[in-house]
Amino acid sequence: MRIRIVGAGAMGRGIAQWAVVGGHTVELCDVRSEAVTAAVDFVRSMLERAVEKGRMSAGDCAAALGRLVPLDDPWAPGPDVALVVEAVREDLDTKAEVFGKLEEALPDSAVFATNTSSLSVTRIAASLRDPGRLAGLHFFNPVPLMKIVEVIPGAATRPEIPPALTALVESCGHRAVTVADAPGFLVNHAGRGLVTEALALLEESVADPAGIDRIARDVLGLRMGPFELMDLTGLDVTAAVIDSIWQGFRHEDRLRPSYLTPNRVAAGLHGRKTGRGWFTYGPDAPAPAAEPPVTGDADRPVFVAGEDTLGLRTVLASAGATVEDGPAPSAGALVLVQVWGTTVAAAAATLGLPPARTLGVDPLTPSGRRRVLAVTPASDPAAARDARAVLARAADGGDPWAVSVVRDTAGSVAQRLLSSVVSVAASIAERSLATPADIDLAVTAGLGYPSGPLAWGDRIGAARMLELQRSLYATTGDPRHRPTRWLTERAQLGLALTDPGTPPEACA
Repeated sequence: MRIRIVGAGAMGRGIAQWAVVGGHTVELCDVRSEAVTAAVDFVRSMLERAVEKGRMSAGDCAAALGRLVPLDDPWAPGPDVALVVEAVREDLDTKAEVFGKLEEALPDSAVFATNTSSLSVTRIAASLRDPGRLAGLHFFNPVPLMKIVEVIPGAATRPEIPPALTALVESCGHRAVTVADAPGFLVNHAGRGLVTEALALLEESVADPAGIDRIARDVLGLRMGPFELMDLTGLDVTAAVIDSIWQGFRHEDRLRPSYLTPNRVAAGLHGRKTGRGWFTYGPDAPAPAAEPPVTGDADRPVFVAGEDTLGLRTVLASAGATVEDGPAPSAGALVLVQVWGTTVAAAAATLGLPPARTLGVDPLTPSGRRRVLAVTPASDPAAARDARAVLARAADGGDPWAVSVVRDTAGSVAQRLLSSVVSVAASIAERSLATPADIDLAVTAGLGYPSGPLAWGDRIGAARMLELQRSLYATTGDPRHRPTRWLTERAQLGLALTDPGTPPEACA
């Protein structure tokens, strides 16, 4: 296939490298000829590096470079061009102008694809005489490494085009997911669950950015915490995406932005690229602050109250802790409760527990070696320090557990982050913006989560996730925690969250 790529920046040159390695002839062009020269040099250097590392033969490298054709004029006639991929700046008028000129220069048979990450594919296509020839083909940077592509049909896109683009993508070694033309498409939309809830936790002073990141990595198993991720992406970019998706979905509570970001963006605290965001970067940046040392009394007796979801009594006893039996704690014992979607304060009131000595432990099964201790406004600081020491004890003679101390909130940190990730994905499925399988594939490939959000929810169990979200909603009154119909129905019917269900048309 002969492909013309218009735009020789980071995305255009990445798409060009991917396509020539996949066996296609690529005409690479830009309104700036120096950008084309730089892009060709970049692709050559990347392929030569692949040869040096043994990932490509010298012959395959030469053949791929032979298929890369620099083009001086983006609007040159191209009777053999079968596909155009536009990768110019994110501006509706600019993209419409590019496609208008290409429509004049290229045959009617050429399919048009836009690499837009945020603009409506339908609105871009609307400027064409034939809007049916255009679809979205959203790659991620760096293109050769990010092996996922969103195929986005516009409202007028001809039905044969998305399957053809999917076949092209997968023939070149990437995976393709079909997504509705909706704000944020799929990956950017799904990614709002993590960062919006992390910002909400920070708003409530549940923990600081470093503390939330530690829990996200060590309990949920994420590669990066949400605040590290925002600094890497750029807070200016993240805030704009959050706002645009929230506005696009008519102020959906589940996607609500934080008041924290506008001032930080205005102050230039954008993250790594400015040297300072949620954290500080650069050669002179101070080292990240270490967690406070464990200083409490690890031998203080503990009483586990309420439902022992985590098997905490057995776990602590096997680590050598003094665990009390009986119907009530002794006068000096620490009291540990495991709450699911509710607060330690509510548990203390309901169970008649001593507020100063009652603390929370998140029962969400950790993927690493970190436990989370929740303290209330009534907590005795000495009791909290002792509880941290008890929870840090290791049963296997290995290194002690890390223990984060957070402010009491409904669901604690990890539960709320996970609930939001699953909830946003479920709302995408509920709206039929993408299939459950494509949602999970796109999120794992595009965001690097340890599993797809719907499969993650299934690991917890649909009924248990519904219990969590109902408790969060009832405890906080915040509609951001309102359970989706997708989750509610599947929990009631005993279906998996990844089950697409029976569509009505199948029963007609």
